[in-house]
Amino acid sequence: MSRSVVILRTSGTRLECADDHPNLLQMLEAQNICVEFQCREGYCGSCRTRLLKGEVHYAEKPLAFVEQGEILPCCCKAKGEIEIAL
Repeated sequence: MSRSVVILRTSGTRLECADDHPNLLQMLEAQNICVEFQCREGYCGSCRTRLLKGEVHYAEKPLAFVEQGEILPCCCKAKGEIEIAL
């Protein structure tokens, strides 16, 4: 199985997702990448980020409103390779 990869648009950085990170927010934090957040549960929408390419998977549908092309890193994982606006 191939590992998921996250590409950060601003820097072009490519990050491999480790299996021990339960969501995208924790994976980014482990790489010292600052992401705004509050609840970490998909309720508030503070971590809302633009998804430029690829798909993510939510274990549970987030309660915060998410528009087309946006994701909540606190409660999703990358499916394959994605690119986000960070």
